[in-house]
Amino acid sequence: MTELVSVLPDDIVRDCLTRVSYEGFPTIASVCKDWMAEIQLPEFHRLRKNAGHVQKLIVMAQARVEPNLTSGVIKCSVHHPVHRLTICEPDTGVWRELPLAPEMSAGLPMFCRLAGTGSYLVVMGGWDPMTWTVSNSVFVYNLLTATWRRGVDMPGRPRTFFGCASDSERRIVYVAGGHDEDKVALRSAMAYDVDKDEWVMLPDMARDRDECKAIFHAGKFRIVGGYCTEMQGRFERTAEVFDVSTWCWNHVEEDFLEAGKCPRTCAGGDDGAVYMCRGADVVANKSAKWQVVAKLPAEVCNTAYTWMWLGKLMVIGSAGFGRSHVAYILDLKSYAWTKLQTPENYSGHVQAGCYLEI
Repeated sequence: MTELVSVLPDDIVRDCLTRVSYEGFPTIASVCKDWMAEIQLPEFHRLRKNAGHVQKLIVMAQARVEPNLTSGVIKCSVHHPVHRLTICEPDTGVWRELPLAPEMSAGLPMFCRLAGTGSYLVVMGGWDPMTWTVSNSVFVYNLLTATWRRGVDMPGRPRTFFGCASDSERRIVYVAGGHDEDKVALRSAMAYDVDKDEWVMLPDMARDRDECKAIFHAGKFRIVGGYCTEMQGRFERTAEVFDVSTWCWNHVEEDFLEAGKCPRTCAGGDDGAVYMCRGADVVANKSAKWQVVAKLPAEVCNTAYTWMWLGKLMVIGSAGFGRSHVAYILDLKSYAWTKLQTPENYSGHVQAGCYLEI
């Protein structure tokens, strides 16, 4: 590789580049091929992380809210919401909107799934917001270059309401369960290699699982809850774990959840525990036992989504149906809540989300 800047040592240039905000990376990538190659190297991101310049990003599929010109109130359409991609930086409180792929001119697909891996955001499946047609589409957004590409579609029949989680280190996104166009629950699972743009089928789960929740932590892909076709909305308490190292599913955990309820707020912690919102509480499954760790703030008691990173739990929700959504962050060491300021135009309902470090 040629010198990054002819009049400066490369280590000084790299130190400068590691300090640039992720929003500036597309500009850096456009300067020259060497700079584009540099910021995409794993070594560059390790240097950025070791220097403490990594930026934590919460990405969400969020309903767009618009000002009501007659009342001055900002609101979203409850019956026909248009969704967008929103980024929140929990460390700075900055919120911004990501551009959608050209194919998404009518809005983000409804009920799509999001996964973050490396510097990529992956958008999978969902319903066309105009025709409500179920799609197996895959779109990949590169945050370093601010560009979209169309990935290889998910194999098989169209599926929706599936579980989705990513192994960020290997840049693999795992998919399992959901249902097909006939509302038949699925037990099939697969993995998408973002770099190779390839799909690989996994062994089937032991049970059909529609509307299940997927978590990837401690090197394992965990599927929580869901229900079979005959149960239609009556959630199971069970869970299954796929071990990536052995490429097989472990035995079914029959009583993983304390009650059969929607598992959408489940999230995997760095401590190996699984956290979720239950009623007015935040609970954690530690050593195969659920315990209350904190009370939910009243403003987010109607929880829409949760994220976890480095001993933090972020919850976004509302005080009730149709109310504005706000965000709180729980420190899992002190169990103290901090309210994250949420601009009114980012107060729409959240359907899906993921976590990224850039």
